[in-house]
Amino acid sequence: MNLEGMRRYENDDIVDAVVIGTGAGGAPLLARLATAGAHVVALEAGRNWTPEEFPSDELAASGIYWLGERLSAGETPNAFGANNSGTGVGGSTLHWGAFCPRPDAHQFRLRSEFGVGVDWPFAYDELVPYLQRVEAFIGVSGPESYPWDVARRYPLPPVARNAPAQLLKRACDALGVRATDAPVAVASQNFAQDGAEERPACINCGACHQGCRIGAKASMDVTYLPLAVRAGAEIRPECVAYEFTYDASGEIVAVIYRDAAGLERRQRCRAVFLCAGAIETPRLLLHLGIANSSGQIGRNYMAHVATQVWGTFADETRPNKGYPSSLITEDFLRPADADFVGGYVAQSLGMVPVTWGQQVARARGLWGRPLVDYLQTYNHAAGIGINGDCLPQDGNYVELADETDAHGMRKARIHFTAGTNEVRMKRHAERLMTALWTEAGASDIWSANRYAHTIGTCRMGIDPAHAVVDGTGRSFDVPNLWVCDNSVFPSALAANPALTIMALGLRTAETFLREARA
Repeated sequence: MNLEGMRRYENDDIVDAVVIGTGAGGAPLLARLATAGAHVVALEAGRNWTPEEFPSDELAASGIYWLGERLSAGETPNAFGANNSGTGVGGSTLHWGAFCPRPDAHQFRLRSEFGVGVDWPFAYDELVPYLQRVEAFIGVSGPESYPWDVARRYPLPPVARNAPAQLLKRACDALGVRATDAPVAVASQNFAQDGAEERPACINCGACHQGCRIGAKASMDVTYLPLAVRAGAEIRPECVAYEFTYDASGEIVAVIYRDAAGLERRQRCRAVFLCAGAIETPRLLLHLGIANSSGQIGRNYMAHVATQVWGTFADETRPNKGYPSSLITEDFLRPADADFVGGYVAQSLGMVPVTWGQQVARARGLWGRPLVDYLQTYNHAAGIGINGDCLPQDGNYVELADETDAHGMRKARIHFTAGTNEVRMKRHAERLMTALWTEAGASDIWSANRYAHTIGTCRMGIDPAHAVVDGTGRSFDVPNLWVCDNSVFPSALAANPALTIMALGLRTAETFLREARA
């Protein structure tokens, strides 16, 4: 993004806040603080990109993925890198797929409704106004009428359905499953974003996960971050925070970081907002040894059940063309025949070829000539995928490994084993998706067992003995430390997390501003 002419603060200036991370949590928060007149500096570990640098090529786009080594453990070890982490000004939203259904109200009350997990410390209805503000600002495209929430309205009409979406819609109609155009943070028509330059309509290139060259996708580098910079915020790319300094009362007074040249810097501040994601946020806090009187930092790690089912069709599908996930059904957020807690949303899937080939090799165990032969069917493939609840378990957590990275910080080791609830959900979804593809006329149907997104690890709550931050994201232990990213989620929710994170960013920022004015 364009950082020319941006306001610059001196390290000796005492800014109102340092925001660590510029993704879905940090960017809206930064913009809200800056537009309210606060003096704010954002530190971003990744580099700054211009849209022209985003290639419609999977291999060439690897620079926007977080490829720093993370150690994966457990019986269902998670894949990282391109699967769920991004780097650069804009964070993971650079490679985010922009699929953004709202969370379901029932998922805020798992403990109350099912006796498992924990409830969120506030009701879903309190978050709705923030969700609406985010959707209006970034320009979410969606159907005129949403079957599961008829009062909901989206600012833009839906994106065009690609071939997998068309096939899935016919199958859903035949089996009595409600399905509609998916809510996606992609401009279906030219969009005059509030206070910013007009963003062009999607051109259906299908390379959403490789960064959007034209700015149709609502990543943070074309939405909230330009707003923040225009309002006076400073963004410092390639700056890695690794230490804080404190006053006698224990409040943070400065953030110590290494800049792009590898030099140590120190930015004085009145508050810190840690928005680095559910791996890097607990990693930094564990490294610092702070804000953990509850013992919950790194605990309660969750990953969405993200099972996929693929099939081969007689007609060409060209799965790399069009927006990848343009159809959704929420009929299975609470399935009547469920033998598990929670539920899932299902979506149509297109996919670019290298990613699809890697999926085939892992899920089907193909290699050599059998793999090469099967890949020839790519232009006839289509998929369905789910995003499903995950329950927190004691054995799923983030810890510090003995190995260190280039900055001398210990690497993260992530333990994850799918529980009985996740396995039952996966099996239910496989039966559904297989039935849908059978109805659609697919042959050679197969499934891929996978988990996506990183959630939990610094959860919010009411009781400081069992939570890291309160319901606004404020640390129970360090009064001027706030956390705002997917690490604060008490439950996984079945919706992709980005929209909820953005809404939390606005909510946290406005809580901070109210307290600062009091």
